[in-house]
Amino acid sequence: MPDSTPPTAPVSSNISAAPAGPSNLRLRVIYGVLGAALLLGSVWFSPWTFGLFFAAVQAVMLWEFYRMMRAGGYAPATWIGIGAGIAFFLLAGLLSQELAGNNHVLIVRLFLKSVASLALVLPVILVLREIAIWKGGEKAFANIGTTLLGILYVSLPMALLTVIAQDKPGGYSGNTYYETYDYRRVFALLFLIWASDIGAYAAGKTFGKHKLAPKISPGKTWEGWAGGFVLTLVVGWALGYLLPDLPLTHRLVAAGVVAVFAPLGDLAESMLKRSVGVKDSGSIMPGHGGLLDRFDAFLLVLPVLALLQLLAG
Repeated sequence: MPDSTPPTAPVSSNISAAPAGPSNLRLRVIYGVLGAALLLGSVWFSPWTFGLFFAAVQAVMLWEFYRMMRAGGYAPATWIGIGAGIAFFLLAGLLSQELAGNNHVLIVRLFLKSVASLALVLPVILVLREIAIWKGGEKAFANIGTTLLGILYVSLPMALLTVIAQDKPGGYSGNTYYETYDYRRVFALLFLIWASDIGAYAAGKTFGKHKLAPKISPGKTWEGWAGGFVLTLVVGWALGYLLPDLPLTHRLVAAGVVAVFAPLGDLAESMLKRSVGVKDSGSIMPGHGGLLDRFDAFLLVLPVLALLQLLAG
């Protein structure tokens, strides 16, 4: 905390004060608006801009995760992990374009085979790396574990966003059913997560008394969580105007998943930061921290939503 004690020595009047920079709130607003415009614009413009944007986002998120692991005393294989993470994301994006019939059997089989192939090769590469650089005393297998954990925690959940983005009204080519990219589905997910954040913040500030997880995130309260839950359900109902073909039951189930798992994703990342002694995952967005701070809710929400979508077929 900066020292608020006034200076005891007089300040010369000949020294002109430096112009004040923008306040932290102003920076947060500016970068928040710019970030939201880039995010929504990339999602809306085309599936290619969507894919490139989120491939870059998950790569930065993974880099931030490995940076925090280094702060905790580990030495993950950052670039190998990021390369594998991008491969998983692009692989999921390509495979999610093709489905057999009206179900998700083909994408599941192909994705699992591809993931299994990469999963079999990646540990071998990481072990060979540790053998090549080991000088004695380093935590070689802990480093391998943190590299793999980053892919499981960040890259695989973010890759599932390509599944959420696909809708069924596509077309047929022979016996193969092609799904189509629908930016509205990604918009809907964003609106639900933002509603959870805004509702929790507003209700927590107004009514918050009972701490939700004081050792992990002292500012979060049960009242805030309840406010986020209610607003998320309201937005889930209102999404009928954006996605009129999506049944109300599906929208409310998705809203309920977000209302529960988005705060848990936030808590999980807060626990990670406290465990390695860092305040923010990064500084790519002044006033907002890193991308892992901004997209932490996705990491638990996406696996649950993708699983429900695959089961619904």
